[in-house]
Amino acid sequence: MIRKFIQSDMDSVLHVWLDASIDAHSFIDREFWESNVSAMREIYLPSSEMYVSEDNGSVDGFIALSGESVAALFVSPSSQGKGIGTQLLNKAKEMRSTLDLCVYKENVKSFEFYRKHLFVAEGEHVDNKTGCVQIVMRW
Repeated sequence: MIRKFIQSDMDSVLHVWLDASIDAHSFIDREFWESNVSAMREIYLPSSEMYVSEDNGSVDGFIALSGESVAALFVSPSSQGKGIGTQLLNKAKEMRSTLDLCVYKENVKSFEFYRKHLFVAEGEHVDNKTGCVQIVMRW
């Protein structure tokens, strides 16, 4: 079930974000993600419009929107491949006429996920925080 985020979801969302970030971004040190948990909790997530995927009372994925941008879309590694990411992305598409996002070039699995959902690569840039190349995509 996809529903609007409530404050009591925060710990679960952060757990999904951290686990999925570490799993999907082996090319970035684990410590980078761990050092950003507080900023996610206090700055980034509270400034976003968020929706969660919940199964049997447990959050297994979320999407964070900032205007027309997908600021974050993460699914717990143990729940991936079950259509949760697609459901979350479809929720965002219902609410927006256009969406953009950045995905790390080395994260081929996520890049292909977005291509499958009709996002088109429009350019690249280097992420100042990680030094890794990100692909800018638009739907």
